[in-house]
Amino acid sequence: MKLIVQKYGGTSVKDTERIKAVARRVVERAAEGNKVIVVVSAMAGETDKFIKFANEITSRPDEREMDMLLSSGERVTSALMAMAIQALGRKAISFTGRQVGIFTDSSHTKALIDHIEAGRLKSALGHDKIPVVAGFQGINEYSDVTTLGRGGSDTTAVAIAAALKADLCEIYTDVDGVYTTDPRIVPEARKMTRISYDEMLEMASLGAKVLHGRSVEFAKKFNVPLVVRSSYNDSPGTLVTKEDGEMEKVVVTGVAQDKNQARITIMGMPDRPGIAASLFNKIAAANVNVDMIVQNISHDDQATDISFTVSKTDGDKAFEIAQQVSDKLGTSGVNMNPDVAKVSIIGVGMQSHFGVAATMFETLSQAGINIMMISTSEIKISCVVAASQSEQAVRELHTVFELAKE
Repeated sequence: MKLIVQKYGGTSVKDTERIKAVARRVVERAAEGNKVIVVVSAMAGETDKFIKFANEITSRPDEREMDMLLSSGERVTSALMAMAIQALGRKAISFTGRQVGIFTDSSHTKALIDHIEAGRLKSALGHDKIPVVAGFQGINEYSDVTTLGRGGSDTTAVAIAAALKADLCEIYTDVDGVYTTDPRIVPEARKMTRISYDEMLEMASLGAKVLHGRSVEFAKKFNVPLVVRSSYNDSPGTLVTKEDGEMEKVVVTGVAQDKNQARITIMGMPDRPGIAASLFNKIAAANVNVDMIVQNISHDDQATDISFTVSKTDGDKAFEIAQQVSDKLGTSGVNMNPDVAKVSIIGVGMQSHFGVAATMFETLSQAGINIMMISTSEIKISCVVAASQSEQAVRELHTVFELAKE
């Protein structure tokens, strides 16, 4: 008997008909002799609707109250899913993150899981019930509701799988696996049968929306077998697993883009020790993640320009902090460009192949695409380009690295 954690995203449970279809799939999996735990997202569009309501009330909603608001979508789905499973003759019970015992830190809207008690999950399984867990949420040490950020239900599922040492974690969505890039941009994009944890982590963090980045971190850390599948068909999906020698033979595995980017530049910053630290310490204290950073050559050893990128949703907050630092230091000024995107190539094979960066830069140059910033690691190269050119960049790179081929 296997223990399987299944997670269903918003499009998979977008209405009551889809919820009933998922319930049938869950019951079929259980009928095969497996113990099944289900994790659900809010019905498609619900979270955006709640955010719209909040923004109609105030332009700066309190983050604690946003967590209270946004967590309600998953609770609705979990209750409806439990009812649908019960209607098929199987025992089921819904749980909130609090009831499951998912404890997090207090970073509202982007909390990190500290630990999972899972006693009630084990009890439900022991009584032959199918637990249905509201994803995306937990509680902090003060018993306040917290949420895990966009895509956080993936993290809920993998964390539960890790805590209970599940045999498999299946992430069900509206696509039937992980593709070499977004098929909506490149129709000939190819579905991969498997991908390494590190490659998937990079793709998730670089804009591929198939999996939440932190869910992949959990899966890698606790060696959770992870499969991305479609809830609309029986395709075997893509296995996310440990890296092996065969994977290293492929130079580039995929291309990702992220349009949720804003670039902030502070001009004429004093060029002396501690200045950059003072800026980024303040940004970190505001719970804003900085992605790429570029510092230009100092002007006469006196002043320099520094540019960095953050998510577009954090852009205004980071810009305000940059302005405060600029005013205090007497710099030449601050500007923000929200019309940028990050385009990246990913592949464990980059570690053993030469000339990958040169091919990427030459390809973008020949296409007339200007590179504003560059960031690299052992298995990825990212470039910030104009948002209007990002999809063209994806198509050009997908072609030059022949990703449509097996």
